[in-house]
Amino acid sequence: MPDRPDPPALDTLSTPVAWADAEGRLLGCNPAFASWLGVSARRLQGLAVTELDAEGGRLADLLVRLPDTGEAVRVRRARLAMPGGGERFAELLLARDEHGGLRLEAHPSEEFPGEDPATALPAALHAALKGLAHEVRNPLAGLKGAAQLLARRVENGDARQLVELIGSEADRLAALVERLLHPTPPRPFAPTNIHAVLERVRQLAETEAGWSVKLSRDFDPSLPDIRGDADRLVQAVWNLVRNALESGASNVSLRTRAEHHIVIGENVHRLAVRVEVADDGRGVPEDLAERIFLPLVTGRAEGTGLGLPLAQQIAREHGGSLGYRSRPGHTVFTLLLPVPPAGDEGAAGGGAG
Repeated sequence: MPDRPDPPALDTLSTPVAWADAEGRLLGCNPAFASWLGVSARRLQGLAVTELDAEGGRLADLLVRLPDTGEAVRVRRARLAMPGGGERFAELLLARDEHGGLRLEAHPSEEFPGEDPATALPAALHAALKGLAHEVRNPLAGLKGAAQLLARRVENGDARQLVELIGSEADRLAALVERLLHPTPPRPFAPTNIHAVLERVRQLAETEAGWSVKLSRDFDPSLPDIRGDADRLVQAVWNLVRNALESGASNVSLRTRAEHHIVIGENVHRLAVRVEVADDGRGVPEDLAERIFLPLVTGRAEGTGLGLPLAQQIAREHGGSLGYRSRPGHTVFTLLLPVPPAGDEGAAGGGAG
């Protein structure tokens, strides 16, 4: 198979197209394909097509059965894993050429255009949340006062730690209520240790789940601080962990790693922090896979469908991204957060739009 079929036409084509050898390893792609997956064309070279599969072997099965007649096979509602984290949805056309090589053409889903399928909360929902916030404010103040009184009487160290957790969470909820009732510009970002954020989430998870769930940590201690809003990040990661707990998981893992020279959206970052929340729960229902970040979409009767959209919104506020891959028994949500270059204050919050 030629290394670069139809080069002049492919470079200007807006449709994402890639080509691979007979073994299914990518030889190249046009700029539209690299941009669609959020990485450079060089990074994709040599990658097995099956490594882009976010559906647990669907592409591998198709490649084995792909006819060598040059006839294209259409793959509807395909879910591809982005190498830098996140997913893309498309209708794929797969075909082999006369040398046995593979051509892959992607037609991104028109139903959920753009980089992420999330949309802003509609005005009616925002009004309902504002009303709820007003009703919550007084009981929340009572909870905070009770925690302060209890703290004066508690001597045991473990019990005191739990009382302090109640107080700090009441403060965080009170700030959220005020934000809903009286919207203000985002507060400036500050140096934030991502592991301090995850430890706070771990405390909340252990308090809620008790011994019914094993929570493990795999942290990279060399990670630098990011710039962000610690309370908002706690909320985002806590929503992901609660999602795992409510999916019936018995094991939840928090993992951090560094990502170098990564593309998030349209921006290239020298360094980013990757946070993974993995669980062994039921996974994301297949019929919700393309809509999981839309408000009010949930697979549980008692769910609100707001946790994941809010987590994605917070990721965006920090210039990052949130994606996932899932199958029954193994779901991983990946939060990418850029680390600003040394000397770049980047103090203003909400810069991701």
